[in-house]
Amino acid sequence: MIQRGIATFGLDYGTCPRWLFERMVKLGREMAQVIVAEEGPDEFIRRLGDPAWFQSLGTVLAFDWNASGLTTILTAALKEAIRGQEYDLGIFICGGKGKTSLKTPQEIQTWSERINFAPSAANALIYNSRMAAKVDSALVQDGFQIYHHAFFFTKKGAWTVVQQGMNAVNQTARRYHWHSKNIKDLVCEPHSGIASQAKVRNILDLTAQKSATNRQASAELVLQGFSALMKDLVLLSKHYTPLSQTAEVAKETSFGQQRLKLLNLVSVEFKSHPTVGEDFSKSKYLQKILWKICDQQPANYEKLLAMEGVGPKTMRALALVAEVLYGARPSYEDPARYSFAHGGKDGTPYPVDRPTYDQTIAAMKKYVSRAKLSPGDKSRALRSLVKSGEPF
Repeated sequence: MIQRGIATFGLDYGTCPRWLFERMVKLGREMAQVIVAEEGPDEFIRRLGDPAWFQSLGTVLAFDWNASGLTTILTAALKEAIRGQEYDLGIFICGGKGKTSLKTPQEIQTWSERINFAPSAANALIYNSRMAAKVDSALVQDGFQIYHHAFFFTKKGAWTVVQQGMNAVNQTARRYHWHSKNIKDLVCEPHSGIASQAKVRNILDLTAQKSATNRQASAELVLQGFSALMKDLVLLSKHYTPLSQTAEVAKETSFGQQRLKLLNLVSVEFKSHPTVGEDFSKSKYLQKILWKICDQQPANYEKLLAMEGVGPKTMRALALVAEVLYGARPSYEDPARYSFAHGGKDGTPYPVDRPTYDQTIAAMKKYVSRAKLSPGDKSRALRSLVKSGEPF
């Protein structure tokens, strides 16, 4: 069973050696063929939506268990491994790292045309890809900037997103997984997988169920019109005091206590976030975007987020107004849950789930044993798999 959450790893630098990448392509081709033959294409990409399973596959193909580079290299290796076999396998991989991620919509469109997807089906896949990237950059404001986006889909329309963000300040990377069958609402807890040990305090998580009233209030703020929304922003900015003075204000008023928390959120925890004293009412670009969305009046929160130009600052401004002036509190809790797939030997973050652990290892061993690999490659893959279990 896939558990919800997010995986976090140390940020790696440098490039993957050519010999290692070629080996991963070779092993990836064999593993993909075996797993698809055993489980089917839909099940293959469903498992890619599980960070623990994805991590295990990367380990089998030769990467360190906790390496951030595993995400980008494994995705690239799988994409190269199935090149020319996409139609036969029923799996299509689009996007990748950096500028390659920007090609995702066109690659989805190209493959959709080749397999005769209806235009509406292709447009839906492109929309889901774009929204996954928007949600993880604009609604989960955790200090990680998305730099890798990969979109996997099958002939039946099932899809998985694997994307990764980096926090250059503390040199960590965080990977976000989505799978179509796990999603009931694109803007409410859409992620699937496990989480990391590196939790962050006071993030702004607008996807949380606890943020439902804030999402609703934010959408309603837009429906009130541009003039009313700007009055709220001006009112919010008038009560701003520098962080050094906010502690004194907090002693006197409940509003000051709210501001202390909000100012800590946007300036202390994440260096990549706006500085203390961010005045939304004076941002000309933000005003332009707010005027646009107030004019078009999107029907709901998802349609609001989907609008061109709407990003983290827009959603944060609406969230702060909704909370401070209207009492609709969002979630400031990190959506991360657990650090490892099956627990730790010392009981941290929770005791070892030995049956699940053994099942995961046994499944991977089965796929490796059935792959058309040399005895040496099989032996190395199995050793890597066993070694990956040592932290548990």
